[in-house]
This record gives sequence, structure tokens and C-alpha cells, in this order.
Amino acid sequence: IVKKANGGATVAGTMFAANTAGIKVFATGGIGGVHKESAFDISTDLRSLAEIPVIVVCAGAKAILDLPATLEYLETMGAPVVGYQTDEFPAFYSRESGLGVSARLDSPKEIAEFAKAHWDLGMKSGVLVANPIPETDAIPAAEMQPFIAQASAEALERGIHGQKLTPFLLGRINELTKGKSLKANLALLLNNARLAAQIASELTGKKKGWAV
Repeated sequence: IVKKANGGATVAGTMFAANTAGIKVFATGGIGGVHKESAFDISTDLRSLAEIPVIVVCAGAKAILDLPATLEYLETMGAPVVGYQTDEFPAFYSRESGLGVSARLDSPKEIAEFAKAHWDLGMKSGVLVANPIPETDAIPAAEMQPFIAQASAEALERGIHGQKLTPFLLGRINELTKGKSLKANLALLLNNARLAAQIASELTGKKKGWAV
């Protein structure tokens, strides 16, 4: 802001901006989380989900992350993870991870009512809505794992870590899958935006003055 430069926004940054503007729901691809290589490399997205009352629609956490540790962190911080028409936490490119969610809800109306009840009870956290990638665009986890493992090994060899790690891994995985992962990424983004819009429509009837 001070230098008036361009930049990308994390989920954490977008949650802060949305909440400041009175916006209660937005869509993203996947949230950040706990990295596999280091228990201390934890995305600020998780802290923000615990502290900022906004609904975040995603396709799970990015597949390059430690999903069990990410979900454990969210549970510890009291941030509910809602599965949209699923009992499993999706794994970004894949629809299943074998990991459960806090609750399953099957309609945008139910999600809006869940969030309203959550906040009416005095809870301060956000609500993470996990929306699986459409089946026609999904890539099986077994197919993705070798690419993720190779990209992670290359990052370790090159000493890439911190803020540079996620962009490197996603870019390398796109190269290894010959663009297939990027196509899936775009599909899940559109799918999440669609659901977020439907939730926003329901929210407008739940509380006057909420921007969506």
C-alpha cells in the first residue's frame, strides 16, 4: 500500500479485507496449511480462519500440504470445516482424502444457516466450506502423488522454502502434469465461485446490512 505496488493476496489477506468491508463470503482455490517438510511452516490462512468471521469456500487445502496436520490445526483453533455434499475433506485436485470434516451440509441455505448460528452463538472464527472439484475435472490422488513427491524433492534439493515454496511446487506440478493440474485448478475455482455466490444469495436474507 505504501509503495502503491501490485501484489497477490493470500486467503488470510482476503479474509481481512472482506471482513473490513463487511463481506461475509468469498471463494478461493485452496487454502494454505501445514507444509509436509516442516511443522513450523504454517500458513497464516489457518490463523485467520480461527480469528476472522468470514465464510471461505475452497476445494480443500492445496494438495502439496500435510492435510491431516492442517485439519488438526483448524480443529485445535476452533475453526469448523464444513463439507459441501461430502463427508470427506477434498484434496484440491482430488475429491477424496480419507479425512473427515466437522459437519456435512448439502445446500447453500444450510451453509448460510450454519454460519449464522455459529456467529449468533458468539463464535469469532471463520467457516471453511470444502467443496470438492467436479468429478469430470478431478485427478485421482494416486495419479497426483508421484508428481507432488517429485516436485517436493526438487524443492528440497534446491533449498526452496518459505514464501517461495508454494509457487514453485504448483508451477513444477503443472509442468510435470503437462498442464492437467492447471486445468483442474481453473475448474475448481469456477466451481467454488458458483457455490460462494449461492451462499451469498442466501446470506442476504439472513441479516440486513451484510455485503456479499
